[in-house]
Amino acid sequence: MLSLWKFALLALPVARASPALKRDSDPTVTISHPEATIVGSSGSNKIDSFNGIPFAVAPTGSLRLKPPQPIQTSLGTVKATGLAKSCPQFFFSTDKDNLPTAVLGELSNIPLFQTVTNTGEDCLNINIRRPSDTKSDAKLPVLVWIFGGGFELGSTTMYDGASLVADSVDLKMPIIFVAINYRVGGFGFLPGSEVLKDGSANLGLRDQRLALEWVADNIEAFGGDPSKVTIWGESAGSISVFDQMALYDGNNKYNGSPLFQGGIMNSGSMVPADPIDGKKGQAVYDAVVKDAGCSKADDTLDCLRKLDYDKFLNAANSVPGILGYNSVALSYLPRPDGKVLTDSPDKLVKHGKYASVPFIVGDQEDEGTIFSLFQANLTTTDDIVQYLKNLFFFNASEQDLKDLVAAYPDINKYGSPFRSSILNNWYPQYKRIAAILGDLTFTITRRAFLTLARKAKPDVPVWSYLSSYDHGTPILGTFHGSDILQVFYGIKSNYASKSIHSYYLSFVYDQDPNSRAKDFMNWPQWGSNQTLMNFFNDHGALIADDFRQKTCDLIMDKVASFYI
Repeated sequence: MLSLWKFALLALPVARASPALKRDSDPTVTISHPEATIVGSSGSNKIDSFNGIPFAVAPTGSLRLKPPQPIQTSLGTVKATGLAKSCPQFFFSTDKDNLPTAVLGELSNIPLFQTVTNTGEDCLNINIRRPSDTKSDAKLPVLVWIFGGGFELGSTTMYDGASLVADSVDLKMPIIFVAINYRVGGFGFLPGSEVLKDGSANLGLRDQRLALEWVADNIEAFGGDPSKVTIWGESAGSISVFDQMALYDGNNKYNGSPLFQGGIMNSGSMVPADPIDGKKGQAVYDAVVKDAGCSKADDTLDCLRKLDYDKFLNAANSVPGILGYNSVALSYLPRPDGKVLTDSPDKLVKHGKYASVPFIVGDQEDEGTIFSLFQANLTTTDDIVQYLKNLFFFNASEQDLKDLVAAYPDINKYGSPFRSSILNNWYPQYKRIAAILGDLTFTITRRAFLTLARKAKPDVPVWSYLSSYDHGTPILGTFHGSDILQVFYGIKSNYASKSIHSYYLSFVYDQDPNSRAKDFMNWPQWGSNQTLMNFFNDHGALIADDFRQKTCDLIMDKVASFYI
């Protein structure tokens, strides 16, 4: 647990500005929506950086827990050279019944720590990276990054796209890279009937949408082409990519034009979910209100808005978090609200209510391992059934859950890390619960998503993959998030990094991963033969997307039982 927390913190320095390169003048861009002069910096890698450009009015005071508002006044000169402010983070639960995580949660929320990690409510900003000396008429394709973190943590400061842009130049497919901040945790995804009635549901998704509108208005001034925008995300960011496709029943147009032309989803797609005012969502809201001391207020939501920042942060973080026993039984996530996200994502896909854009979607081979490190008390099959019943799937019958667990009869073949026989079983049911959580949240739900999408929109091109480049890593295998190093940063200069960069950049240019991938093997569409590209360190291979089909059949037959 501590190592994961440490990883999150150590990620912050990654985004520090590239070493300054002496120039006659700093890169400067003038935009008109809103009016502003943006002054950036240029690094020794010949990449221009613009950090922390505001795209919305600060969601503070009376605007806390309200939809984001576009900026209507001139910003004057924006010095976009420091670290961008991050939104409030939910590292660990502050629930005092859960020690020692409650202590870590309280420590991470103290003002000093918030200052050190540069977090605060005035955080709706974007970062931009581009090749140095890019002209305003360059019309380069644009890649917009949406970070992950379980809808509870994460920020643009963890993801500096400079190395990716440099690689795009080397591959003769130069791009503009944009990373967007959005509210997470209770600040961005507070559920409850009170939130629904207020019209303030799914604020984090609405932050993302407003940022995309800012890109449409202004990216041309940076040398980008607003008609060639691809959205890309990992984990919660990947789920957000699909959600952006599905918002407003698939209407992704702004001023008459699509906000994006394609999507790339790394580890995440549709997440079938109960309504925002359902039993689970209301329980989260009530817990936050109680911890905040607002239970007796005539207007509990207004009471939350008026709290001091630190007090609301602690209250919002008083519910179970992703870095703990509850794992991916998330307190905060996008939930149907009838307007922005009109229905559960599985229903939206089934009825074709999502934008008809080409997309790539795939997974790490062992998605569930890092989410299964905290449940060592699960020692029997019945323990797993009760764990899923009590924390995850309130709508599922006990027989449904027994059937699900029975689809993983032994850890040799059905345990994760997969293909590791009896090895790596951290505790008696570790490999089994890791396989189940990984499949339900990511890997097999992806196949169900693709199956529904192919029926709804058979003419929309889609590609899918499975990554196995970290096979053999003890306990974790090719774990969830390992693609941040391998793909986003490309730290290992191996086949996996090189091929995926070529495929992705080709897709950004032409909505086809094969168009400019040169010597790399052809990646077929996920069609009637359901073929996956399987990425290894030293080669790629085509495999059938038919493993653990019994789980997929169960999800497809009883999807309503598995709403989170």
